[in-house]
Amino acid sequence: MTKRHGYAVLGALVALVVALSAVIYVTVAAHDTTSGSTFAGTRPHHDTSVAPASTGAWVGAWAAAPVGGEPGTEAGGLAGRSVRNVVHASTGGTSARITLSNLYGQSPLTIAHATLALSAGDGGAAADSESMRRLTFNGSTGVVIPAGGQALSDAVRLTIPHGSDVLVTTYSPTPSGPVTYHPRARQVSYVAQGDRTEDPTGIPYTGQTPYWRYLTALDVLSHEADGTVVVFGDSITDGITSTVGANHRWTDVLAGRLRSALRGGAALPRYGVVNEGISGNQVLADGLGRPAENQSGLGRFGRDVLSRPNVKVVVIDLGINDILRNPRLADPDRITQGLRTLVRQAHARGLRVVGATLMPFEGHRGWTPAREQVRERVNAEIRAGRVYDTVVDFDRALRDPYAPLKLRPAYDSGDHLHPSDLGFREMGDVFDLTALKGAGQAEL
Repeated sequence: MTKRHGYAVLGALVALVVALSAVIYVTVAAHDTTSGSTFAGTRPHHDTSVAPASTGAWVGAWAAAPVGGEPGTEAGGLAGRSVRNVVHASTGGTSARITLSNLYGQSPLTIAHATLALSAGDGGAAADSESMRRLTFNGSTGVVIPAGGQALSDAVRLTIPHGSDVLVTTYSPTPSGPVTYHPRARQVSYVAQGDRTEDPTGIPYTGQTPYWRYLTALDVLSHEADGTVVVFGDSITDGITSTVGANHRWTDVLAGRLRSALRGGAALPRYGVVNEGISGNQVLADGLGRPAENQSGLGRFGRDVLSRPNVKVVVIDLGINDILRNPRLADPDRITQGLRTLVRQAHARGLRVVGATLMPFEGHRGWTPAREQVRERVNAEIRAGRVYDTVVDFDRALRDPYAPLKLRPAYDSGDHLHPSDLGFREMGDVFDLTALKGAGQAEL
């Protein structure tokens, strides 16, 4: 090869490298969709439509079951208002996505704009401005959710620390109703007039609500967790008597213990915990309406448990309302058979099922000796191992040792049925974390 020919080959190789570099640069630039637009001229907009770059498992960080249509929203819904839901992440991740529900809507729900952000940490509606992310749905900033339907957002890149409060804000410009909601949130959320979805200050959010609206799930792409524990129950799981805004439900205690055990190097599963409790929920009976409000455990199990991402374990604490709300004496055999049906559905998916005994309620206005006998018969079946894979004995842990048909006074919220914050703490503390290990039995 002549020297001149060698220089020509070398020059061609250099030109090829330069061309390839340009292509790579253009390709990366095309996928970097961060915009220079600002909110109120001060905040850089953080676009979010790109798929997450990190790896990990999608797990549930928070969830709430849709319960019914919010009273007073039948005609117009929340048209022209921004709804800022405040939720608490049980596990952390590097990307996030949400689920919005129009299950109880009677017309299509238009969400024109939605955002996700970390709370500023003041317990109010203010967001950490650098964390504000615009949500998309199949690449679009808006979505129309048909009556009875739901929508899953695209993933957005955002580091969400475990135990953090997350703000999910939606704006609906047109009338639609009723609003699908979860009424016993034990958390204050916020409402503003107009499209204030990207407002980080929280100042326009002058309306407060004890409900979660539209939002039913927050999932994260996690390196901390590789599965989800779904806790399925009634008002005791819902945390109806826990302190508002304090995250003192027993499921919050369970999630905290799992995180602490992992930090201590314990050989335990790495799971996020989601709460699918509904106050007043029964194993067997639906509420009124079409679709049924407060749908039975049997009716909602597929939606609220089996559809969760990477669900590994189900914890069931359900049955006391079948005893309390039945106008005739409840049948303990029917209750336990209904619970076994839930377990069989979980086992068909390879899921482990931990079940709870029903706690005492003497002193409550609905208590009678006959109902007490039903509770004791259901608990006997549960303790005998004829219902669940393994058992957490909340009855034994929270009952008064001197009056075992009642809650221990320190654990009683005052209504003789629902625990106090201390009672919820005890429920979370007595839960044997090793019960979450392993798969479900093939047959009970």
